[in-house]
Amino acid sequence: MNDYYVCPACGYPGLIEPPRDTDSGGSYEICLSCGFQFGVSDDDLGYTYESWRAEWIARGMPWDSTGIQAVPAGWDPARQLADFLDTGNGRTDA
Repeated sequence: MNDYYVCPACGYPGLIEPPRDTDSGGSYEICLSCGFQFGVSDDDLGYTYESWRAEWIARGMPWDSTGIQAVPAGWDPARQLADFLDTGNGRTDA
């Protein structure tokens, strides 16, 4: 059984590893949807999930990994993000 994890920046539900681990920090996995690299975009470059999300939205929410993996059939970034935010994730008040 494959367990997948959700990107805390854009809500993409296809991460292979947990984005962060309390012992080792960021996973260094890159989200195929928004391009956030855990342990680099945040720790090294200083982005928060919210600030990365805002820039991704401003760029039109493109699929960030076209050279690695084709856009999934039926992928809807607006729906992905709305579903993620509707679950209470991605809050800036917590």
